Parts: sequence; C-alpha cells; structure tokens
Amino acid sequence: MAAEDRQATTAPAYAQARADYAPSRESGRGAWVTAVREGSPAWAVGIEPGMCVTTVNGQELTDMIVWLWETGEEYVDLDVFDPRDGTTTPVTLEREPGEDWGLTFCDAVFDGMRTCVNACTFCFMGMLPKHLRTTLYIRDDDYRLSFLQGNFVTLTNLSDADVHNIIEKHLSPMNVSLHAVSPDVRRRLIGKNAQRGMDVLEALIAADIEIHAQIVLCPGVNDGAELDRTLAFCEGHPQVTSLAVVPLGYTKYARNFSSSFSDDLAAARAVVRQVEPYQKRARKRCGRTVFQLSDEFYLDAGLPIPEAEAYDGYPQYYDGIGMLRSYLDEAEACLAGEKGRLAHVREALDAQGLELMVLSGCAAADTIRSFVEAPELGGSVVAVKNNFFGGNVDVTGLMCVCDILDQLPESLAGTLVVVPNVMFNADGLTLDSSSETELTHALFTRGAKVLACSTTPCDLLLGLERLVVSAGA
Repeated sequence: MAAEDRQATTAPAYAQARADYAPSRESGRGAWVTAVREGSPAWAVGIEPGMCVTTVNGQELTDMIVWLWETGEEYVDLDVFDPRDGTTTPVTLEREPGEDWGLTFCDAVFDGMRTCVNACTFCFMGMLPKHLRTTLYIRDDDYRLSFLQGNFVTLTNLSDADVHNIIEKHLSPMNVSLHAVSPDVRRRLIGKNAQRGMDVLEALIAADIEIHAQIVLCPGVNDGAELDRTLAFCEGHPQVTSLAVVPLGYTKYARNFSSSFSDDLAAARAVVRQVEPYQKRARKRCGRTVFQLSDEFYLDAGLPIPEAEAYDGYPQYYDGIGMLRSYLDEAEACLAGEKGRLAHVREALDAQGLELMVLSGCAAADTIRSFVEAPELGGSVVAVKNNFFGGNVDVTGLMCVCDILDQLPESLAGTLVVVPNVMFNADGLTLDSSSETELTHALFTRGAKVLACSTTPCDLLLGLERLVVSAGA
C-alpha cells in the first residue's frame, strides 16, 4: 500500500476519549484481544478473546499506529499467540471493502508506555503524597498516545527514528507541551532535555504536522515577557492551530510553588488581557481564536466565560478549555427543550421522597448549579473541597472519597446523591485508591440512594430517568 494512501492523518473514533488516568493493568508484548465481533473476518479464522496478535504483515505489533498503518487493504497477515497451549499460528484475514476486521484490543500501545525523561518543576506527579498506589507516579510522555488519545507530550524523549515515523505516517495532529521558547526558561522549567523537544517541534512544523500546543503558566517563570515570546512563536507558525494556556496547579505537597493565579485576581486578569490581542489578530487572520485560555483563568480573574464561538469547536476541551461554556450552553438548551422529561424526573423524585444532591469540585460548582438548581429540576449542588491534595486543586476529576465522606452529612436519608463518574478511572478507582463500590456502600449506609454518572446536563437527565423514572413506572 502506498504511503500516501495509508497516512494515519486522523485518529480512530475510540481515540477521542482521553487516556485513562493510571489504570492498574500492565502492558505486555503484542496486542491482547478483548473482543471479537461475531461473523467478522477475525471470527472466521478462529481468533478469540484472550489471544494475542504479535505481528501484522510481518511487522511487530507494538501499538495501534502500526495496526492502522498495516491494515488498510482487504487482506492482512497476522501471527496469533494462544496462551492456552503456547502456540503461535499464522493466519490471513480477508474482508469486504469497508468492513472492519472485528477485533478489539486491550489498549492503544502494546509494548509499554514511554515515560518522561524530564524534571519539570510544575509536574503534578512530583506534588503527590508518598502513600498512593504506584501507578499514579508513572509519568507518561509517549508520542503515540499524543496522536491516538490526545495526551500532551514534550517530545524530549523522541529518537530520530520516532521523528521519522511521525513524519512518514503523518501522525497529525500532535499535542505538544510547549510551555516556553527561550532556551534558558525551558531548561528551568523542563530540565536538561528541553532543547530536544524544541528541535523536534520545529522539525514537525517543517513537515506540516498540525500542532495543538499547551503552556502551563507558572508565575514569575514563563509569564510576562516570556509568555509574549511563546505566543509570538505560535503566531508565526500556522501549523499551531490551537494553543492552550493553563495556570499552574499545585498541591499542599509541592516544593517549588505555593501560589498561582488562583491566588491573585489581578495577575489572572493581566494574563487574560495579555492574550486578547493575539486572539483578535488570529480571528482576523484565519477566522479562529487559536489562543485559548483555560476556564480557570476566567474563574480566577472573575471574568465571564467567553461564548462558544471563541473556542473553535473545542479542540482542547479535555485540557479544560471551554468545558464551562459547553456546560452552560447545554444546560440552557436542555432546560428549554426538555421540559417534559425534566418534569417527569421532578415528579418521580417527589413521589419517591428524594432530594437531588449533585457532587462537584469547587471550580465547576456554580456552573453546574445553573442546571441542577434550576426550578425545572430543583436539586442542590455540593462543592467538595479537595483537602486530600490541598493547594489550589479544585476540579471534579480529582475529587477523593475521603473528602466526600468527611464533608457530607452523616444522615442522607431521602437523598439521591449523584457522584460524578469522572472521578473514577477505568478500574473504578479514585486518586485516594477508594472504589466506586466502596463510596456507594458508604453513602448507602448513611441512607442515600446513589447514582454515579456524568453530570453534564443531558447525561445527568438520562441517568436520572433510568434510575428514578423507570423505577417509579
């Protein structure tokens, strides 16, 4: 297959979800099969869940990029290992045009996650307490996950062969942690390998790889004049189609920082004003905002959240760019367009004698109140302060069970507690290593009914319908 025909320019649909935060499973060699679609080409040759595909067209199967690159035709040759008898069998799969192979694999990379070689002063992993499970201290920096799952990478650990692979296969877009452009500032922030990341970035830009970049803005380090230099670099390279500027987050265990823009309204406002001219020029030049400030900056500055048009279709949604605007707009649409469904939920809650309580991190609590506490639903939002991490940690995804149980009433009789499922990883664990099952049981013993689901308006409404409307039917 010609390279120009099989360029992996778009990540597959499954890759739209962010990479799971510290699952407990281990990586191995080859791609372990977790599901086989009945009637598929894989099914026809006898591949079963629990087997491992070790090669594809003679190439070692190290990641989903290799799979995507090698499986674009109607035939594919595989070596399949069966752990039940230790045998490896060569098979050929054949499919109809447009048909998928029918295989689901365990992960996106199969040869082990590539870890970070940096010593970033602002690394959240370096601000964790010492007693957490070991997987939480793994610092991934894998360019393959940047393409496949949207992880941000520094590019500092790439070999020349890795760079060639990205360019040859046109793995675009790449999500790159930039932070600063001046060599001395980069070294101070990232460590001795900082220049390698910049060299690789410039090579990717020269090859016309689209870049979604990120700056973690640290007071007194890469703000002010250095921020202008970094913004100007991105402005001068149209391959950088979005740039996220996010404020430093720190915990009570941090050694390098004890304050951020969340502690200084004037400083947060100054950053917003500093970025605005770049946003205006970008909208005039290419019709997009490009330079995106995280939601925290507007909250920290006490400024309104921009309208949806400013977010260019939310290319960095999972970096905290536009989440609040998206929620506000969805809440408004749901309250206006789903009055009948909301009324049924409210009636079912009343009939069952339940008060609706939705848990949230402090940062998003007021936004979530716009929907949950509207008269159509009549619930309440409880902002859970993150004492486990302390510092300025206040997002919902980092909530911990110990804080929830410490801060909720001992008696929750007659309360339906909605727990945001974003606080659990793929193994159902929270950052304090409690489980969804343990939290549900603890709340149940206090008399609560519990629903774990997404708290975005449409998802929350659907979850409530399934739990309370169906139960009362």
